[in-house]
Amino acid sequence: MTQKLALLDLVYDDLQRVEVKMRSIGAGAYAPLAEAFLNLLNSGGKRLRPALALAAYGLLADRASEKAIAAAAAVEMLHNATLVHDDLIDGALTRRGITTLNAQWNKGATVLAGDYLFARAAGFAAETENVRVVQLFAETLRTICEGELRQLFSSRQWRQSKESYYPRIFAKTASLFASSARSGAILGHATAAQEQALYDYGYHLGMAFQIVDDILDYTADEDTLGKPVGGDLRQGIVTLPFFYFLQSQPDPAPIVSRLDTALSLPGRSSGANDGLGEIIALVRASGAIEAAYTEAQEFCEQAQANLEALPANPYRAALTELAEYTVARGA
Repeated sequence: MTQKLALLDLVYDDLQRVEVKMRSIGAGAYAPLAEAFLNLLNSGGKRLRPALALAAYGLLADRASEKAIAAAAAVEMLHNATLVHDDLIDGALTRRGITTLNAQWNKGATVLAGDYLFARAAGFAAETENVRVVQLFAETLRTICEGELRQLFSSRQWRQSKESYYPRIFAKTASLFASSARSGAILGHATAAQEQALYDYGYHLGMAFQIVDDILDYTADEDTLGKPVGGDLRQGIVTLPFFYFLQSQPDPAPIVSRLDTALSLPGRSSGANDGLGEIIALVRASGAIEAAYTEAQEFCEQAQANLEALPANPYRAALTELAEYTVARGA
């Protein structure tokens, strides 16, 4: 779905300042690393996380300070660092149609490149000169790493409980949305109640966002996704649509057996003709998609309710629209 977001218009000028700040790390960096990072920045993305930090700040304060720009750059740099490591873990060769660093460099070099971006993100967080923002950055990074480990160690556990899904998507996505909003609130001198409301908004928005991403992994086409359809299933990752699908089966054992067999094929790779296409099609055609989408809508409504305690201004209206956009992507 293509939609022009009011939020991105509101923070456009400040997002350009964030972009300049992020690109500045190329100066003086090892040439191959600088080139790889600039290619990563050029690969696309709406910059929703820094926009959220800037909107949380703008909701309560005037034009973004240099510290607010640094916080926004930190969250986007952290996001990009996680993408580098995610692509390595998943063995992904493309993202948004662009060749990944993982496909160009060996594993050791790719890990170090991701580590470098984590370090630069931490440097931007430190530029805020706010202990709480720096602490929040550290907590978010810890949460993301722990979530990746949870996901790795739960791979192919097809019958895992639904409750195990939510901590994983909080760690993977919602934690960074929530910390983006809280960082902006802290630097914008929010009251305790306002800060909590913005954190809760980011949390619920991020949960909805990831559920919709997990739906699109089954329902979108490869050109839209920028990666093979059904990538999560091929990685052995149980997401909400698959959970509902498996629960709807009178006897899940044949499905589980087919999955284990397909994922054990020698020489298979992500997106390969591994026999999973039929299962992906069954999930897509089932009521599991609607059930997952209903949950995404509920998180969206909670996010919008969180905004009611905040000043009624164009930023709040734009954040309300952002929540609507988040779930509309999966409609």
